[in-house]
Amino acid sequence: MINREIIRNKIVQLTYAYYQNGSKNIDSAEKELFFSLSKAYDLYNYLLALIVAVTKEANKHLEVAQAKARREGTAMPSTKFAFNRFALQLEENDMLNDFLEVQKKSWNDYPEFVHNLYNQITSSTIYQEYMDSQEDSYATDRELWRKIYRTFIQDNDDLDSILEEQSLYWNDDKEIVDTFVLKTIKRFDETNMSQQQLLPEYTSEEDKEFARKLFRSTIMNANEYQGYMSEASQNWDFSRLAYMDVVIMQIAIAEMMTFPSIPISVTINEYVDIAKLYSTPRSGGYINGMLDAIARHLVSTRKLLKPIEDPRPRFKE
Repeated sequence: MINREIIRNKIVQLTYAYYQNGSKNIDSAEKELFFSLSKAYDLYNYLLALIVAVTKEANKHLEVAQAKARREGTAMPSTKFAFNRFALQLEENDMLNDFLEVQKKSWNDYPEFVHNLYNQITSSTIYQEYMDSQEDSYATDRELWRKIYRTFIQDNDDLDSILEEQSLYWNDDKEIVDTFVLKTIKRFDETNMSQQQLLPEYTSEEDKEFARKLFRSTIMNANEYQGYMSEASQNWDFSRLAYMDVVIMQIAIAEMMTFPSIPISVTINEYVDIAKLYSTPRSGGYINGMLDAIARHLVSTRKLLKPIEDPRPRFKE
């Protein structure tokens, strides 16, 4: 699950923090990097557990409604949402339950939020159309939760506040992690029952090694990489560059120099996008031009043995 987009973002954050920290211990900083990456995986599991928490809330409301119907002799309420097959399968999932047991994470600490989220869902058109539909299948149940997640969980200010309270890392991670939760919902298969595989923390050991090598190269070769920036900044005022921009370019150069298989244009585009998130409104265009100039200089002096793709990478607003 932890992909290179998450890794690059984390390395930008941790490299910036490294230079703000007086101790500058690279081993401790590397441990912090991998801890922050593990928190992204925790968030992935915690958001899946929110689906289970809402389903349990639905069961509480169902039990109250059933008791009332028995007392008054009226028709029994529908069990369709409370017994949603996808949500019940997720509740029994072995990997999710192992996580919840080890991490001691629970939505029981936020009953008001879960209750309000349940009410928002059950007041919605999405819910009403599902309940009114004659279609009754696992695929329909799973699709309902994909719609609910995108509508009520993906962009939720109250949820963002809770996540910020739980971890300093989570709000930065949530937008990317949401895509993995939605991917997980889509790939669930009823026949897998409780053994359905969630996404692994790392797709491969190669991604973990990418994080380690990129971070260490960034820090250990800082003077060399900043020298390249200074040499290439003849048409820019390097001294007035935002410090975050220096950090972003330093990491981008480290990636160019350390990973021969990653095309230069891919690296430049990735860090231009990161600049849009973490730096000034004008940083993306500046970093695009600087990195392109640096790459061309390194290739021409044979310090970087990669082809320069044409046309030049273009900055998009």
